[in-house]
Amino acid sequence: MSPRGFALAVALVAATGATGGAQDRRAELDGRGAALGGRVEILRTAHGVPHIRAQDLRAAFYALGYLMVEDHGAKVAWGLLRARGGMGRWFGRDSMEGDFTARRAYRLTTEHYQDLDQATRDAYEGFAAGVNRYVATHAAEFPAGFAPGFTGYDVAARDVGGAGLQAARRFLAKMDPASRTRRGASAVPANEPAEGHGPEGPGIAGALHGSVCVAGSRGAPPQCPAHAREVDPIEEGSNAWAFAPSRTKSGRAILLRNPHLNWNAGYYEAHMTVPGVLDFYGDFRVGGPFGVVGGFNRDLGWATTNNAPDLDEIYALDVDPAAPDHYLFDGASLPLERELVTVEYRNGPGLSTETRESWRTPLGPVIHRDGGKVYVLRAAGEGDWRGGEQFLRMMRASSLAQFKEAMRMRARVTSNFTYADRAGNIYYVWNASIPSLPHPSGGDTVAIPARGTAGVWTRYVPFDSLPQLLNPRGGYVTNTNDPPYHTNLQQVLDRSRYPANFPEPALGLRSQHSLSLLDNKRKVSLEDVVAMKHSYGMLLADRVKADLLAAVRASGPDSATLAAASMLARWNNDAAAESRGAVLFESWWRRYSDGLRADSLFAEPWRLDAPATTPRGLAQPARAAQAFAAAVQDVTTRYGRADVAWGEVHRVRLGDVDVPVGGCAGAMGCFRVLNFRTDPDGKRSVIGGDGWVLAVEFGREVPRAYSVLAYGESAREDSPLHSDQAAMFARGEMKRVLFTERDVDEGVVRRYRP
Repeated sequence: MSPRGFALAVALVAATGATGGAQDRRAELDGRGAALGGRVEILRTAHGVPHIRAQDLRAAFYALGYLMVEDHGAKVAWGLLRARGGMGRWFGRDSMEGDFTARRAYRLTTEHYQDLDQATRDAYEGFAAGVNRYVATHAAEFPAGFAPGFTGYDVAARDVGGAGLQAARRFLAKMDPASRTRRGASAVPANEPAEGHGPEGPGIAGALHGSVCVAGSRGAPPQCPAHAREVDPIEEGSNAWAFAPSRTKSGRAILLRNPHLNWNAGYYEAHMTVPGVLDFYGDFRVGGPFGVVGGFNRDLGWATTNNAPDLDEIYALDVDPAAPDHYLFDGASLPLERELVTVEYRNGPGLSTETRESWRTPLGPVIHRDGGKVYVLRAAGEGDWRGGEQFLRMMRASSLAQFKEAMRMRARVTSNFTYADRAGNIYYVWNASIPSLPHPSGGDTVAIPARGTAGVWTRYVPFDSLPQLLNPRGGYVTNTNDPPYHTNLQQVLDRSRYPANFPEPALGLRSQHSLSLLDNKRKVSLEDVVAMKHSYGMLLADRVKADLLAAVRASGPDSATLAAASMLARWNNDAAAESRGAVLFESWWRRYSDGLRADSLFAEPWRLDAPATTPRGLAQPARAAQAFAAAVQDVTTRYGRADVAWGEVHRVRLGDVDVPVGGCAGAMGCFRVLNFRTDPDGKRSVIGGDGWVLAVEFGREVPRAYSVLAYGESAREDSPLHSDQAAMFARGEMKRVLFTERDVDEGVVRRYRP
């Protein structure tokens, strides 16, 4: 919330005379929270990692809610307001856009809340009580009179699945724009969220038109203004590894979890213990108890990595010419379902309302109407309210069978899962609630004609038919967001076994770098895995540097360019902080690749029959030599020398920390992925990529683990927990995880009851 919005809220709530009532409400909520606080204790160890010891699940998640607001402030409360659809009521018309979509998810929550198991409801209600408790006891941090009284419904609504509109947006963009402006042509609400963001995402219009880059023609990459090139795109992905006992020095399974997202993604490291019920250590996403959880208990653990399954279809239904707002289906004329949503918003000293209309069918929301057709988006997982229950069951599982049983709920509709356990199993599943199609996929370009139930998808591909590996040859699995087939090079999955709407094989340079570290007979320790995770190699250089140097030397270069080429020849092809050559190589690649299609870059493109050794070489040597000469001049002008060290330019800057760091974009073949922005002084600071890393070995009795959270436990810039892990992260180091009761007691820095 902006300072202006905060001040306005304070003034408006005070003007209504609501402060006295809010104080009474705060007192009531404070009393309820105090009772839960007596059943839980928080122990903070080094770097502020919270270890929650509770008598029951409700008290445990109460502490988690309290902690998240303590460390991340009002962001948590605003997220619950968004889930409730109440932003406009508190902060005015300019804050209400997401409320319309949120109200539908909230309604589904209230209808199905009692269908959740008791443990999940306890978690939601405890979390809400923890947020209420913090708000009640820290009133100065919130607008005057702010006492929303959050409930389990508000928290659960965050986990309701929405229709991913990415395909719909692309489909609509390819239709005649003029047709969409005519009355009744489109029933897509303007506030529909961007895919993957829930009620906090930008609207469909913003997603279509808000980019600073202009789409290129005939398949060319987007053209971006100069200022946009100074901020790297965030590579929203992750790395995950699992090693079988046959590949480890200890004879115990090892798991690595390594998401890399924007550094405001809100990973929160915590340990939660309820005797006989739960003992889980891992990451919770700020704002709710479940988000996309990963970590471990005494028996097993898992990591998630993004995948991109084809989860939806657009169907074209025939309009009934004899009945307004009806369509023909299964030989009958059926009415479209009209939904009216009214949202309150603050208007000066009082409240006003706005009502919006949208349309649905049992297949899904109507996204467009024109030409005698009603276009409907049928999306997997839309309206599913069980996501939190699935994750809680996974957190409490004690065996692979129990873990799979939770996964078969299919409430988490996407993400790869990489798994390891104390029994010595390693496992990978390309998880997706992917439709079992009775027709070819329309993708984002074709609406499938549908005249009856037989012509639309009605079920998912069975869980056990998804691509997966259990204890494969070679003793490892890895996923770095590419399609599932090359999870293990010793046991490649056969694409022909899967339906047509599954992804085609592909293997990027980051994935190949990962496989180069794992596909061998080396036995590793947990400490070896941590060191391997911090591999700084830039695989792209291994593939193209020889061709680049040959092209430069054949071009008749000037002395400065020739000297730079000689320096690059000595470079060891990595992006470690001390590396000299990586800055120049990256600058060259940006120039060489700008505006070219991927199949025009390499002399030998990627091939399925050589998945881990292609692409390689340069398709356009003359262009490469010209780009190199320009890069030498640019890097020398910017940084004073062509062989400037990577870490002199690339920095972790957080709070008072300003230190060199190694790592680069996954597209360059780095496994330690970092994305940067250019600061006013010309240096480049991390904005995303690696941030939370966890490596765990499953011992006979208890796990042993290391972790690091680069941007710290707290988003509050005045907190000592905001930047206290940043320098450690930059050095490629990780802290020892404290898991046993004895270790936590010996390492405690602060203990208190929330």
